[in-house]
Amino acid sequence: MHSPTTLLVGFAGDDPQISEQLLQRRDRVLCFTDGLVEEHESGAEQFGEEQLIETVNRVEGTQEGVRAVVRSLSHTLKKKRGGRTSDDATLFLVEWRGGTAAHLATME
Repeated sequence: MHSPTTLLVGFAGDDPQISEQLLQRRDRVLCFTDGLVEEHESGAEQFGEEQLIETVNRVEGTQEGVRAVVRSLSHTLKKKRGGRTSDDATLFLVEWRGGTAAHLATME
């Protein structure tokens, strides 16, 4: 799934692009900072989105529950970087468990 993007908060640019996706029960959305895909050792290639996607797919297939997936993914990504990072590397995973969205806050 691909959505439009804009510059990060604080970097000016156009108004944010908003997109909507219909989630089904147990769908998950992974949010991460650019440090996860831009990380690289001096002179080496960036970790990249493709490698992140491959890692997420592999890890998610071996773990159950959002916490276990995020913990395993975090450890796997850290290990692939040799145990250190030179940039922010933040991620969080949200799972839709169904129900109505009437109780959720809306952006106006």
